[in-house]
Amino acid sequence: MAKLVIVESPAKAKTIGKYLGKDYEVTASMGHIRDLPASQLGIDVEHDYAPQYISIKGKEKLIKELKAEAKKADGVLLATDPDREGEAISWHLANILGLDPKQPNRVTFDEITKKGVQEGMAHPRAIDEDLFNAQQARRVLDRLVGYKLSPFLWRKVRRGLSAGRVQSVAVRLIDDREKEIEAFKPDEYWNVDALLAAGGKPFAARLATDAAGKKLLPQNRQEADAVVRALDGATYTVTELKKGKRTKAPTPPFITSTMQQEASRRLGFTATRTMRAAQTLYEGVEIAGRGMMGLITYMRTDSLRVSDEAVAAAKGFITENYGPQYVNGTKRVWKTKSATAAQDAHEAVRPSVPALTPDEVDKNITGDTAKLYRMIWSRFIASQMSDCEMDTVSVTVTGANPAGPVPEGYRFKASGFTVTFDGFTTLYEEATDDKEKKETSLPPLAEGQELALKELKSEQKFTQPPARYTEATLIRALEENGIGRPSTYAPIITTIIDRGYVERDAKKLKPTLLGRTVDGLMLDQFPHIVDVDFSAQMEKNLDKVESGTADWRKTVDDFYQEFAQSLSTAEKNMEGKKIKVPDEPSGEICELCGKPMVIKSGRYGKFLACSGFPECRNTKRLVKDTGGLCPKCGGRMLQRKSAKGRIYYGCEKYPACDFMTWDEPVPTKCEKCGATLFRKGQKLYCAKDGCDFTMPVPKGGSAQ
Repeated sequence: MAKLVIVESPAKAKTIGKYLGKDYEVTASMGHIRDLPASQLGIDVEHDYAPQYISIKGKEKLIKELKAEAKKADGVLLATDPDREGEAISWHLANILGLDPKQPNRVTFDEITKKGVQEGMAHPRAIDEDLFNAQQARRVLDRLVGYKLSPFLWRKVRRGLSAGRVQSVAVRLIDDREKEIEAFKPDEYWNVDALLAAGGKPFAARLATDAAGKKLLPQNRQEADAVVRALDGATYTVTELKKGKRTKAPTPPFITSTMQQEASRRLGFTATRTMRAAQTLYEGVEIAGRGMMGLITYMRTDSLRVSDEAVAAAKGFITENYGPQYVNGTKRVWKTKSATAAQDAHEAVRPSVPALTPDEVDKNITGDTAKLYRMIWSRFIASQMSDCEMDTVSVTVTGANPAGPVPEGYRFKASGFTVTFDGFTTLYEEATDDKEKKETSLPPLAEGQELALKELKSEQKFTQPPARYTEATLIRALEENGIGRPSTYAPIITTIIDRGYVERDAKKLKPTLLGRTVDGLMLDQFPHIVDVDFSAQMEKNLDKVESGTADWRKTVDDFYQEFAQSLSTAEKNMEGKKIKVPDEPSGEICELCGKPMVIKSGRYGKFLACSGFPECRNTKRLVKDTGGLCPKCGGRMLQRKSAKGRIYYGCEKYPACDFMTWDEPVPTKCEKCGATLFRKGQKLYCAKDGCDFTMPVPKGGSAQ
């Protein structure tokens, strides 16, 4: 009789089944099979917070089938994912199937390859009660907050709202950043740049100090003009030249958060999209000549540890394909932030077979999984390569006019580097959120050398407010502040957007008026819930439960007693009060009564409504003017959404004019007829009848 192995998904079952053979039957639980009831609290607060688990609706037939298969099998092994959530699924399976959780019926796979599966099967263990209790404590905490706090929000703000423990902190971070932006007062300053030449290609040097070395940054036009006048007729001489060497080490392999951040910056993926692709890569895909196999190690991890075997395989690949000079001579070890041994049990996110290149994988898979695999593979291989080596040079140029108002002159500075050995950068460099100042490529220079001035210009600048969070920078902020864990980053962002508290605006996360209203209420009445430090401490407490040094019930009770008191106080403070969510102005006027129209949110998204309601009940669809004109009739091109939520572009005169397209109108005009151009991939084209003009998208991807 075969042994039964239960995993979460059919894809994972198919991959593992290939390695285990006919002595095992592998089946899937399709994720969780039990949970707290959806329609009630499901936690007995009076009796040690006992959770009342029930079978998830719609899974009754599956549970019956699993019981039948387990009954006839020669033993059952639970092979769900190696984290808190996976341990919880295994615990519930054991409970339903009548297995003893203290017996060795639990196996885990850090990578779903032949070696990884064999290694996991060779070391069965008991279900880790501490790991399960950490997940259970989180689930109970989140349920208590959601079910106790949401009705309060219904009564005091708007019916249908909900609140989450960790999500509320994320909304606060985003709202606090918006407040910083609103309170920001820009300071004016001026850059003064000299374009200088030493016989060859000119280079730019920036005003840095006066002759005495005091930092100099003009604060207005008058100060900048004074510097420019003082330099009229000046000579420019190299007064200091420093040469050196610099090395740049590669970034470590990915952990969950850095993978999500890099995929956001480099690929434009949301965190959810990244994790969906990573799950597929971990569970297994079909590779010609190799069959079904997991392409990466487990993707929910805080650990930067890499096995000696993987390091050796990577270095062997580098030696063969790049040369021995590209192999890092020592084993790199990166410090892991994880506080618990369980979290460090995994490796970093890396290719399970380092020699399997993205080019080979691309022959078998496409789309998100192929793009993400290339990024993960490149980052890991680069992490085992040599440092990038550079020769650096920094130069101080003094501009002085002995006959001028400032005889001693001013100092300008420039710096540059030359790569002498590209090392890991031949394969991969990390993307950045900020546009870093680029160093100038400098010609050969010598101290005392006189330079020719090509141009001296001043430019007005203003200090910039802090940028809104992107998904990448929010994940980094959550990680740095100890909010959430690898498995929670993507759900946090998805939840706060789905609930209407946050919206994406040009890939930036912006709080909605609803989100700001709720955040303000939470800050007034439940400051500890949205306190970053408090939330971080809760994560540490959950880690203590996982490591077996804290009792999960006491951890929940310590939180709940303070929370219940806050809820009672808030009810008294807000008795008879209700907070109105401000309407968002639209800039449009109601054609029926002449009053301003406002943007409201309804069951099917945002729409325009007359501010004169209930006297005027005029409403209409919310559309965005793209700035482009219809190639058929000259009407405005509006951005619209299909029934499935896909963005398309149509003429404002519909149905009289039926022009529509999935391609975005751009501000660039057709060079032949002056009509609006549309973007399709990396090409711009004219859609006007009889005009065949096309052009590539301008460098940088902008079509302004």
